[in-house]
Amino acid sequence: MNALRRSALWQLSRARMVMFLREPEAVFWVFVFPILLALALGIAFRNQGPQRSAVGVEQGPGAAAVERALAASPDLAVRVLAPDAARVALRRGAIAVLVRPAPAGPPVLIYDPTRPETRLAHLATVDALERAAGRTDPLAVRDDTRVRPGGRYIDFLLPGLIGLNLLGTGMWGIGFPIATARQQKLLKRMIATPMRKTDYLLAFLFARIFWLLLEVGALLLFGWLAFHVVVRGSWLAFTLVVLVGALAFSALGLLVASRAQTIEAVSGWMNAAMLPMWLLSGTFFPADRFPGAVQPLVQALPLTAANNALRAIMNEGAGLAATGWPLLLLAAWAAASFFAALKLFRWE
Repeated sequence: MNALRRSALWQLSRARMVMFLREPEAVFWVFVFPILLALALGIAFRNQGPQRSAVGVEQGPGAAAVERALAASPDLAVRVLAPDAARVALRRGAIAVLVRPAPAGPPVLIYDPTRPETRLAHLATVDALERAAGRTDPLAVRDDTRVRPGGRYIDFLLPGLIGLNLLGTGMWGIGFPIATARQQKLLKRMIATPMRKTDYLLAFLFARIFWLLLEVGALLLFGWLAFHVVVRGSWLAFTLVVLVGALAFSALGLLVASRAQTIEAVSGWMNAAMLPMWLLSGTFFPADRFPGAVQPLVQALPLTAANNALRAIMNEGAGLAATGWPLLLLAAWAAASFFAALKLFRWE
């Protein structure tokens, strides 16, 4: 009996693996789309060295002297603008600070203090004007500038894309086939077979793990070839985080699809489950930007745990011990979601 059950589970898992290849759209979203996204964002936010702050000088008496003073700064890109054009450029964000020369007295700096980039532009503008007026620094400092490995945006982004891929393919890749089979009355016919619910649901998980290895491998290979992103920490820890994370998100997909009767219903539940993680879990920007009041919720999400663990391993060289808590959290999500799905799942 055990051998028969193992054979049935293998056949179900194999069938799910093969059926995936018959869906070109799924292959595109699983393999091609994450690579295109990494390429686009990696190029858009690649390190180009220090960026100059855009500063405008309003035309009028003294504008030429102010322009010369500001142009001497390596941190500023200066433009002289007519008054109307200067106001439009400031409102649209084309310049961060507008300097209005005063015939008698210091120039006036006009800027929006709520915009984060104006802080640096304001300090650089004041520094350039004071130096032009003869200021000398009372203390000479020494700079120690080094490029820190793992500090680029693409180094931050790629682990997040791996986590996002685990989430999306785990949930959509399982929820949709189950909902489709139920809507087409295929699940109802399985009641008359000796198939166990456990085997049917486990087959989805095993098939996802099989394709998962290729998905993550493709992203890692692309990141290494295109942007020289490497895994600096333990490969064992990385593999465990990926596998346990995949199980957690796949189990969530099973749970969401366990009672959904239509594609529309499972789509709504999938979006409701995934949207908080898309927004809060720090895929494209650090999760600690959210207020402290919501941090307990943010840190309890499985995608946050996966992203934090993957970044610690890839960028900080973390080992297995440093990823113990994220692994426990992901394992708890996987176990709770799978057993809840097993309890709630119905063939009809």
